[in-house]
Amino acid sequence: MRVAAAADIAGVLATGTHDPWHPDALRGAAGLHFAVPVARLQGLAQLGEIGRPLLAIDPDGEPLEPRELPARAVLAFGTERYGLSGALAARADARISIPMRPGVSSLNLATSVAAVLFAWRLSPRAASAVL
Repeated sequence: MRVAAAADIAGVLATGTHDPWHPDALRGAAGLHFAVPVARLQGLAQLGEIGRPLLAIDPDGEPLEPRELPARAVLAFGTERYGLSGALAARADARISIPMRPGVSSLNLATSVAAVLFAWRLSPRAASAVL
């Protein structure tokens, strides 16, 4: 939530079993749940109602090119341990990866979110769009 608020994104959507309004999540976010809209989707079918492209952040995806990301895309990040669910990955319109040096297999979730959101936010194309 803190990274999302800092990057000034349009909102945060949660799927799966983790409740974004759980007291532990609220504490970790330092109150920034109230800086951006936060919602928990009841099912993946609701993603189709949003009307935006869905981009899965996936180590096997195409390398991140912030200038090529659709301005109104929904970015899907998986859990640190298991990554994206198969169902969510299957719904994605595209898969993108965070370029990393050889031998580094992953980043933790907060770092991944920060890397992608700020690369997107600071790209010349995003400067004129609402994320």
